[in-house]
Amino acid sequence: MGQSTGIVSGARSRALDVVEARARAIAGGLHRLGLRPGDSVCILMRNDIAFVEITYGVTMLGGYAVPINWHSTPDEVAYVVGDAGARVLIGHADLLAALGAAVDAGVRRLSVGVPAEIASAYPEAATAAVPAAEDFEAWLSIQRPFEGAAQPAPASMIYTSGTTGRPKGVRRNPPTVEEAARNAWVRETVYGLRSGVRALLPGPLYHSAPNAYAVRAGRVASVLVLMPRFDAESLLALIDSERIDCVLMVPTMFVRLLRLPAVVRARYDLSSLRHVIHAAAPCPPEIKRQMIDWWGPVIYEFYGSTEAGVVTFATPDDARRKPGTVGRVFDGCELKFFDDKSGWLAAGEVGEIFSRALAYPEFAYQNLPERRREIERDGFITSGDVGYIDRDGFVFLSDRKRDMVISGGVNIYPAEIEAALHSLPGVHDCAVFGVPDAEFGEALMALIQPAPGTEPDLDAIRAALKARLASYKVPKYFEIKSSLPREDSGKIFKRVLREPYWRKAGRNI
Repeated sequence: MGQSTGIVSGARSRALDVVEARARAIAGGLHRLGLRPGDSVCILMRNDIAFVEITYGVTMLGGYAVPINWHSTPDEVAYVVGDAGARVLIGHADLLAALGAAVDAGVRRLSVGVPAEIASAYPEAATAAVPAAEDFEAWLSIQRPFEGAAQPAPASMIYTSGTTGRPKGVRRNPPTVEEAARNAWVRETVYGLRSGVRALLPGPLYHSAPNAYAVRAGRVASVLVLMPRFDAESLLALIDSERIDCVLMVPTMFVRLLRLPAVVRARYDLSSLRHVIHAAAPCPPEIKRQMIDWWGPVIYEFYGSTEAGVVTFATPDDARRKPGTVGRVFDGCELKFFDDKSGWLAAGEVGEIFSRALAYPEFAYQNLPERRREIERDGFITSGDVGYIDRDGFVFLSDRKRDMVISGGVNIYPAEIEAALHSLPGVHDCAVFGVPDAEFGEALMALIQPAPGTEPDLDAIRAALKARLASYKVPKYFEIKSSLPREDSGKIFKRVLREPYWRKAGRNI
């Protein structure tokens, strides 16, 4: 077994009893600042041990920890802080300094020094103290522990990225005793987080699944290793050295791992792995197959959303039996499929996915109750995904409703084309979307990022797609790009990619 215990980041480690003591001191300090059940504290940090401690301290008081995507602009940060009604903002020193005067002066700022491993992963991060706010550690050192009874701990209030307008905060009610027990069972079953696990988190804590994973792992794992930034070989080295058995990942990480030379892959012992769970974006079946062939039958998948929670769950056997499935409907959930013209659909028909999870605490969008109603039909909610359920009860995703391309009156789902492209040699990354077309309304555009050292033959790629897909699914246009923008969650910024083509044509997207 690996030697580390507690929560680990780079060369630093903190025992779980120390984490708990610091969380109680954080709670005590925040309580004296006036934080009460239902209030919010915003966190603007990269992956850090203190991120988890702050979350524990806030929820101990029945408050909402509000992680903010640290890539956000000062205006975007200010919007979330204001919308959440936060009176306290805690962040890494350089991130707070970059905000300038954007955030209301009445919000108390606490500045966390940038640890060495984060400064190494992000050279742009300042390693010296930046006089932007009160020092967090100095503030914490004089706080008395919170002595009151811990309140029901609500989930972190995650702001969804949103394709248009401002992001929306998903605010769940504090859980009942039954709901808390149910959520613990979900984390064990889906995430693999049972008592004593050795867990690794390479994804960003400001996203919903990594956040929930870390919060639970910090309570039950013997070690939780936080990666400051995903790196394929570094992940393999950590699995080997720390004897990691449980990891939460996204498909983009699989692609990066599979690009490693065989000699690099062979250096590391991965036999400790027991439960690797992935979600957040579609995983091409060929990528999943290659990962299972390499790592063994340890790779699981779930489909869900910040709003819905876990909706489906797929085992390694499911992936082999039904390539491309996101699994069966998870216990305690219900799924329906809807079409704007036909209404509720039968099994096998493609439609927008609506779900209901009876055991999750109810939620509302912060300050936007009307937006909650917009995504609901008959008590079921949607996150805008399109798919179907087959006769054996397996669910398949077709695409996002907003990403669907209607060309000549035919619905086309880019995710299927992207999966085919990912399987072709020389394709490192890709994105397929609709662009204006005078004849068909929309036509398919494929942007391809070549694998290092390769020059893709677009004629060969087009021919390979024609052999695998119906002709109307083969993109009309192809372009080579040196890089494609992706969120840390693995989702590609398609709106950013589409917008120039539509703007040039004088049309909105």
